[in-house]
Amino acid sequence: MNIRSNEPYFLIKNGILNSYPSLREDINCDVLIVGGGITGALMAHACIQKGFNTVLIDKREIANGSTSATTAMLQYEIDIPLYQLIKKIGEQGAVASYQACRNSIYQLKKITEDINSDCGFKSKESLYFASNPKDLKWLKTEFETRKQNGFKVEWLNAVDIKNKYGLGAEGGILSEDGGSIDAFCLTHDLLSYNVKKGLQVFDKTELKTVKYKDDSVTVITDTKAEIKAKKIIYCTGYETQQMLPKKIVKLKSTYAMVSEYMKDLSDSISKTLFWNTDAPYLYLRSTEDGRMLVGGEDEDFKNAIKRDLLLDNKKAKLLKTFQKFLPDINFIEDFRWSGTFGETKDGLPYIGAHSKFPNSYFCLGFGGNGITFSVIGADIVTDLINGKTNLLAHFFRFDR
Repeated sequence: MNIRSNEPYFLIKNGILNSYPSLREDINCDVLIVGGGITGALMAHACIQKGFNTVLIDKREIANGSTSATTAMLQYEIDIPLYQLIKKIGEQGAVASYQACRNSIYQLKKITEDINSDCGFKSKESLYFASNPKDLKWLKTEFETRKQNGFKVEWLNAVDIKNKYGLGAEGGILSEDGGSIDAFCLTHDLLSYNVKKGLQVFDKTELKTVKYKDDSVTVITDTKAEIKAKKIIYCTGYETQQMLPKKIVKLKSTYAMVSEYMKDLSDSISKTLFWNTDAPYLYLRSTEDGRMLVGGEDEDFKNAIKRDLLLDNKKAKLLKTFQKFLPDINFIEDFRWSGTFGETKDGLPYIGAHSKFPNSYFCLGFGGNGITFSVIGADIVTDLINGKTNLLAHFFRFDR
């Protein structure tokens, strides 16, 4: 499946960071991870920390799927507002999900520090702003719900937002807890760090068949190698839907652009993530090297060709919307790309075991919180392998 167009900014910016061989011999391991993006890398890091003999394979080059196209806005806010999620799954699960996403941002910060990553992790505030007056009522309800549940939030009115950011909005929620990274770089840094601790990584190695047994799995790759593992963990993102018996995710196309370097970006802009209440929503952030990133214009995914043919049209719309909200910033496009992502009905990921796949686990962080869900998922799955219970495993299960 073609899950991105050809020129994501982070792929071009980083180039080839590390290179890995394809698998050409039979091997055994405790855990086989399928997927070499940010999810697989975080999972591998957790597995090595827990002492598992771990192998990771990817059919592409490392981090060349969705990870190279992600805009990596680290937010605890799930695509469904907290007050609505409470109505869907109850207060315990909804609040715990939001709290876990918030905590994962700080956990990710610690991971980047522990491995001395060059991914440019930055702690940032996050402004969720109303694009039109009709959204103010429910957005204030969301503000009060977060505040009542202990989240550090502040309400900003239209004048506050204009004075602080130069942004035209009706009002918004300013959250303390956010961040940004270069996910492509972090993926490579995580794998490089853990290879030194025993992780084995093979790219250009595609899983072709799997035999599920009572106490193990046996995988045959396109390179004719056999991998015997006690457990297999699928970190294969949106492509996983093709192997599941039931549809769990709706695929969407999204579009993003990065500007030329801007020497005069204000600190308030540079230190804040922005997204709005439109459907689909617009999102904005600065990059570590002083550019602006804007994305959105999501629509239902049909196929990769039709998705990519819309790039010029989507570029024009994104630029027009950017200028509407931030008229004082001259956005000159340098890179643009498209990608495919997925949405679930409740905005939550699917993490854990599946009844149709013995000795297997899945870590599928769908939606706008893919990276934070992946941090959470690494903890959940390694807990499950070790026979430990995890509250969120109940709310992120397949049969919910």
